[in-house]
Amino acid sequence: MSRHRIVRTMDYNDEYDGYDDVYGHSVEDEHCISPTDAQQWLYDRARGQQSISAFLSKNKDIQEEDDDGAEEEAAFEKARRDSESFQMPQLDDIEQAKLSSCVDEVRSVVGDAVSERRIVETSMKFDYNMQQILDEILNEETNKKPAAKRAPATPVLPVSAAGKAASKAVPTPPPKISLKEPRRGFEVASPKAPSSPSVSGRNTPVDIGEDASRTQASLFKVSKDQAQRNARQLYEKERSDQKSHIHMIVIGHVDAGKSTLMGHLLFDTGNVSQRVMHKHEQESKKMGKQSFMYAWVLDETGEERARGITMDVGQSRIETKTKIVTLLDAPGHKDFIPNMISGATQADVALLVVDATRGEFESGFELGGQTREHAILVRSLGVNQLGVVINKLDTVGWSQERFAEIIVAKLKSFLKQAGFKESDVSFTPCSGLTGENLTKDAQEPALTGWYSGPHLLDVIENFKIPERAIDRPLRMSISDIYKGNGSGFCISGRVETGVLCVNDKVLVGASREQAQVKSITMDELSQASVFAGDQVSVTLSGVDINNVTVGSIICDPQTPIPVTTRFQARIIVFNVKVPITMGFPVLLHHQSLIEPAVVRKLIASIHKSTGEVVKKKPRCLGNNSCALVELETSRPICIERYADFKELGRVMLRVAGVTIAAGMVTKIR
Repeated sequence: MSRHRIVRTMDYNDEYDGYDDVYGHSVEDEHCISPTDAQQWLYDRARGQQSISAFLSKNKDIQEEDDDGAEEEAAFEKARRDSESFQMPQLDDIEQAKLSSCVDEVRSVVGDAVSERRIVETSMKFDYNMQQILDEILNEETNKKPAAKRAPATPVLPVSAAGKAASKAVPTPPPKISLKEPRRGFEVASPKAPSSPSVSGRNTPVDIGEDASRTQASLFKVSKDQAQRNARQLYEKERSDQKSHIHMIVIGHVDAGKSTLMGHLLFDTGNVSQRVMHKHEQESKKMGKQSFMYAWVLDETGEERARGITMDVGQSRIETKTKIVTLLDAPGHKDFIPNMISGATQADVALLVVDATRGEFESGFELGGQTREHAILVRSLGVNQLGVVINKLDTVGWSQERFAEIIVAKLKSFLKQAGFKESDVSFTPCSGLTGENLTKDAQEPALTGWYSGPHLLDVIENFKIPERAIDRPLRMSISDIYKGNGSGFCISGRVETGVLCVNDKVLVGASREQAQVKSITMDELSQASVFAGDQVSVTLSGVDINNVTVGSIICDPQTPIPVTTRFQARIIVFNVKVPITMGFPVLLHHQSLIEPAVVRKLIASIHKSTGEVVKKKPRCLGNNSCALVELETSRPICIERYADFKELGRVMLRVAGVTIAAGMVTKIR
């Protein structure tokens, strides 16, 4: 076939000569198929033309279906147009805040089924009374539903069968609607308590709501003595003739002399023997660190002594005339702030140690120093009483000007801004290395010439004993876990509220596993019962040690602690480099627990002083702002509302080794 052809004179029979399967040609006779195959595979235009007419002739009484879907869609479109075109009324700030709060609350119950116009009009009609608003809206939505949807569907019977069944049909009474307590959204009438992981076969703890957790008391049985125990009466019986117990944490910038100060205080009060002190003196001389001899009383590990800094919270104990004081020596280095927070959660009062050496105080107090951060942390964790110790004042010749410059110019105004009352803050000059003004009145002439106040031991003696929540249900936070000598394992921590006795049954952590208390020790002495505020070690049995973690809470089986992954908190934002936005990842510190979390929602910006809502759903949170946010943790945790348990309702948020916010829990999901 040539490339250039004359199409007008072309003979198509010659062109297609030899081709049998040309597209578009009919099937020739020599390639025949069976009639069955032809009926199956070949299309017949005449076949099936009478099917529609035959169907219509047989079914003459066809009823059209109700166009309910179109009506619902039209109603939804109208509601949507109402919501989009509706403009909020012009109100003053207080009324606007009330209205916004009501709209959000109603939306959380009824969802998007009701238009915004309807919600706003109902809210203003009932003067923002949530009970009446919800009753009105929910009852109206219930009455709107057609009766056909509420009635059970009945099968369609043929005409002959319907006639026979008519005589046997029993009229069904209309459903009764009770308006006494309308249901709120998707509320379940009788929630079933979820089974524990050991029963359900799951490894992940069950996320249990606060209301459901309160109804779980019947699932765990306790002894009659534990159920009917009078905690206040038992406390007065066992502790009425004993000294009051208080926990004091020592905080401050690194190298401010905290460990040396406390070591010398312990030596002067007779809690460290002369033989041990002589041993520390000889060993520190060999390492060329003779000035660290008193610090080694509390810094016991080889790494702490070699590096010359405190890394973990050291514990010791002194007795005054009316108190038993547990000293908690916190690390000052910024790398060990998590350990400091863990110790501060156990403290009732605090000593802030400040280095009076020129240049040292300034480096610790300026931005990035631990003097400022430690003071804010302990105040955020509930410590109200603070004793400021001006240490190393002998290095500046006991200068009154330096003492007044530190107190008046900087510390007093800063601590007042941090939330401390002036009546709860004291200032004491001393020297931890020489022991001046620690346990005895000042003897140095350069100091006595202008200072006549109390020495450090008197300052500790004058601390007020905080009120203990002994009558509340048991809550104990776990700060350490270790293997004991006998059967079971030991946990140590602080009893936050309530009372704990030997042979009591308790619930451990978010998994809610039940355990039994085998023994209790406090200050290496066996105890039959311990109370709120005590730092104790407890031996447990009946629970696997792998299911207990640091930061878990031990609680009373009759009133278990809520377990959740989402909660709302009112936070105060400190200095942040990057504004806090939705989805912001943080490290959540709660007691000894450190858990990754995410800021899920920025609910509102709040005024610091009045607590009024400044802005709804802000896009970000900057420095020194106060806000209501929703946090979500990666795993279920035990937490309480601040209004219910102040001790367990405080949280800290940290990012990249810096504390960015602190707050209190307001609502548990």
